[in-house]
Amino acid sequence: MKPPKLEPDLQKLVDARHHDPFSVLGKHAVGKQTQIRVCLPDAEEVMIAEGNLPMRRIPYTEIFEWQGTANIPEQYRLIWRDKDHREHITHDPYCFDAQVSDFDMHLFSEGKHWHAYRFLGSHVHEVNGVGGVLFALWAPNAERISVVGDFNSWDGRVHLMRTHGSNGIWELFIPDIGPGTLYKYEIRNRQSGDIFYKSDPYGQQFEVRPKTAAIVKDNKPYVWHDADWLEKRQKRDWLHTPMSIYELHLGSWQRGPEGEFLNYREFAKLLVDYVTEMGFSHIELLPITEHPFDGSWGYQTTGYYAPTSRYGTPEDFQYFVDYCHQHNIGVFLDWVPAHFPKDAHGLAWFDGTALYEHEDPRKGEHLDWSTLIFNYGRYEVKNFLLSSALYWLNEFHLDGLRVDAVASMLYLDYSREDWIPNEYGGRENIEAIDFLRELNTVAHTEHPGTLIMAEESTSWPQVTRPTDNGGLGFSLKWNMGWMNDTLSYMSKETAHRKYHQDMLTFSMLYAFTENFLLPFSHDEVVHGKQSMINKMPGDEWQRFANLRALYTYMFTHPGKKLLFMGTEFAQGIEWNSANILDWYVLEYPFHQGIQQLVKDLNKLYHNSEALYQYEFEWQGFEWIDCYDAEQSILVYLRQSDKEAVIVALNLTPVPRHNYRIGVPSPGRYEEILNSDAQCYGGSNVGNGANMLIAEDKPWMERPYSIEITLPPLAGIILKAIGEEEIEQEIKEEIEKEEMEEASDKKATDKTARSKKTTP
Repeated sequence: MKPPKLEPDLQKLVDARHHDPFSVLGKHAVGKQTQIRVCLPDAEEVMIAEGNLPMRRIPYTEIFEWQGTANIPEQYRLIWRDKDHREHITHDPYCFDAQVSDFDMHLFSEGKHWHAYRFLGSHVHEVNGVGGVLFALWAPNAERISVVGDFNSWDGRVHLMRTHGSNGIWELFIPDIGPGTLYKYEIRNRQSGDIFYKSDPYGQQFEVRPKTAAIVKDNKPYVWHDADWLEKRQKRDWLHTPMSIYELHLGSWQRGPEGEFLNYREFAKLLVDYVTEMGFSHIELLPITEHPFDGSWGYQTTGYYAPTSRYGTPEDFQYFVDYCHQHNIGVFLDWVPAHFPKDAHGLAWFDGTALYEHEDPRKGEHLDWSTLIFNYGRYEVKNFLLSSALYWLNEFHLDGLRVDAVASMLYLDYSREDWIPNEYGGRENIEAIDFLRELNTVAHTEHPGTLIMAEESTSWPQVTRPTDNGGLGFSLKWNMGWMNDTLSYMSKETAHRKYHQDMLTFSMLYAFTENFLLPFSHDEVVHGKQSMINKMPGDEWQRFANLRALYTYMFTHPGKKLLFMGTEFAQGIEWNSANILDWYVLEYPFHQGIQQLVKDLNKLYHNSEALYQYEFEWQGFEWIDCYDAEQSILVYLRQSDKEAVIVALNLTPVPRHNYRIGVPSPGRYEEILNSDAQCYGGSNVGNGANMLIAEDKPWMERPYSIEITLPPLAGIILKAIGEEEIEQEIKEEIEKEEMEEASDKKATDKTARSKKTTP
């Protein structure tokens, strides 16, 4: 028998393609009667709980209806029995009014909702005393969207969402479910009728990969204990205070005894203890935003609002940041707004159209990375990214973001031959530039004291200058030019270095055009680039000596500092994200020496104003001698308002004795660090406790000079000892002698008394 023809609205429900299910389902007036319709595919019998009113099945459908004159409350419940004779009771989701405010939707459509994550995504919610979860999604080209999950057998016919029309926002309040619920969105494209299963772009928690469902997060607020840190951060003059960053990938830094990932809470104590011992002030995490593929290290992000579940829950990550702050360690996050992966459950082709990306692959695809590029000119997309950035700063108290691959965002022809010029015929990506400026303006306004750092490898001007002066507004820029030149120089055989001295001196021609950070990052120790120690030339002794000299140069060069994990103890092989670091090498003296040197350089850097007060201004640096290329020697002055230190680098394996350098003032100079010291694995050539007395002999355009010993492949740091410091040393020496004399006298008296009383 042929099924009877259904009215069009009911047929659309049966076909799961109705764009406005609230017009058919739920409670409606029909003349003087009330009609209630529900769609429950698994139900055998359905009853309205208020009045025990049985509903009849519309033949050949999963739709049940009741019509009558009984007084049904606005929020009524359904009692239904499934095919296995199990009984269920729940409120009808179609008896609730729309919950998303017009104001929220308006701000979002204008690209001005900095906290869009507070209404989009899934949120534990209550309506008229009924608890449940409110889902909201932006997908303007969908014909129909359903919330599917473990609460409805992943059936897209059960919970069709309400559309808000032209703004593309859909919502549905589902009562009687709560935190921990698994869900996705089932989306039917308006033009093609194709159906997609997508993870929530605003999801704040996900299953552990390879599963991809979002998890409804508990809205219980985390109780923070870092108020003192946040207050100090807001007041801190970060431009003129030291900053030394330890960059790491959580999954390969440490693991459990069976190779399992640790929890964020376990990482917190281990990391804080280690980073504090090493003297770093901050850590920077490679992206822990949710990502499906371990091998991407987090750079192919699918969850822009979710800490990866590999290491625990969002609350666990809040604890991690809180613990770091309580122990005076700042936390930065590597954040990736330049591109996203093509995974079927992610943002790509989200509602069957190029929604988050550009439709034209000449603008919308990174061929090098096989990823897609955000459409920064679309308000809702820009809002998605801005809200994500502020989410991490708001909800996790992060101290800032490192923005990945900024160069790829700035240029339309980045790594491509076939590209589309901007409206003025140029190669600049105007929409991306506007986005970056807005990102920096909003982040610094909303969270003063936080830092937004650019990984930017080109000569784009004013990256770290204010937006109202034409700059991009970043706090810091990674100095990729310095990094590339320095590593290229250090990789050369020492006999050839005299021909390449300019590779080290060139950085000072532009060092103060931006607020620079000096990075030896993860990118320099992968993909065949070799580990830091194996970039160095020579035999084993020379390689370690070269690396010690390199780190001495880095920590005394103007700019904030960043070292990737493992480089601080000279890991021997390239970083492999599938394995933990080779901590065992710390059993060997050379590796112990590198680690001890990094500790001491961090300590010296943080305790010497000369090395940090003027990292971005010319008054903090002067060349003493940059011309001795023949012997590969560099000498320079670092200074603050109160003190100065002299750095001398000998980048050949030949010690230089009686080497004369100019100094700015008379008096005594002492060696406060020598990278060739025995405790670092060096040959212990240097000046030690020798008196270095400035002579009244002009040298290198300085009024005074001293003769020093320059150890092989090493850097030394000298400090002038002023009269006050000499007097203090003399005073301390006298006090020490007096204490020793008093102790000796006390011992003598005690002996005499002992003899006198002996029978």
